[in-house]
Amino acid sequence: MSHFVAPHHRALLTSSDRRLYIGNMSAERFDCHYCKTSLLGKQYILREETQYCTKCYENLFANCCEDCGKPIGCNCKDLSYKDRHWHEQCFKCAQCSKALVEKPFAAKDELLLCTDCYSQKYSSKCFTCKKTIMPGSRKMEYKGNSWHETCFLCHRCQQPIGTKSFIPKDNGYFCVPCFEKQFAYQCNSCKKAITTGGVTYHDKPWHRECFLCTGCKKQLAGQRFTSRDEFSYCLDCFSSLYAKKCVGCTMPITSLAGVKYISFEERQWHTECFTCMKCSVSLVGRGFLTHRDDTLCTDCGREK
Repeated sequence: MSHFVAPHHRALLTSSDRRLYIGNMSAERFDCHYCKTSLLGKQYILREETQYCTKCYENLFANCCEDCGKPIGCNCKDLSYKDRHWHEQCFKCAQCSKALVEKPFAAKDELLLCTDCYSQKYSSKCFTCKKTIMPGSRKMEYKGNSWHETCFLCHRCQQPIGTKSFIPKDNGYFCVPCFEKQFAYQCNSCKKAITTGGVTYHDKPWHRECFLCTGCKKQLAGQRFTSRDEFSYCLDCFSSLYAKKCVGCTMPITSLAGVKYISFEERQWHTECFTCMKCSVSLVGRGFLTHRDDTLCTDCGREK
């Protein structure tokens, strides 16, 4: 299952200008903070509550235009974008020279381009409609292909998928509800769709988390298990419920793990438990006698 985010390409333009003032002729003294020239009756600019003549302000603080390299004077509008500045007449498309003031534009390798020039040179084409995806519009991307937001549709319901989860299948893309309806197996236990993973036993599908031991409810996926009457059990539960008990140790005897055992007159022993009741010698592969419920080696049996 995949997710993707549509990027935005629209840039924002901000502008800043400086306010000019005229010095009050009635004041006794009113000088430029830097060069000390009198500002009485002259234009000046306030910066952080300090006055400067226009010449000093431009020398000290004016930004240089990215296009022509000249200072942006006090009587000019300063257009800025990402800490770069332009004269109003210099703010134009790097390819066709069309003015970009108050118009949408795109940036590529630090060059500013109008939307038409950017689209012709850099914009991707929609995989479905084959038309250009314009800067500023939402674009969906998956495995190297691009779509308009309204062109990336579920193959079954034909509704836009947008940024919701989807599943690729046979060169098509499906929203999750449609994929589950059309393709997914239904879990034999919870009856819900299996969208990823899952296990199969006796030709029936389960979620891994739904394939459980009938006795203890532990997950059986990836574990050794067995079944009885179409119910699945882990080895411990099956041994506890159904396996024969060893006469010697009373523990279950199971052949599931390759365990060997001895059987005699409807009684069973682990091979290591099949010993003489009196001297404890192993009776495996040798003759033995019985006395009531006891099994005895021939030596001990004769003593009886």
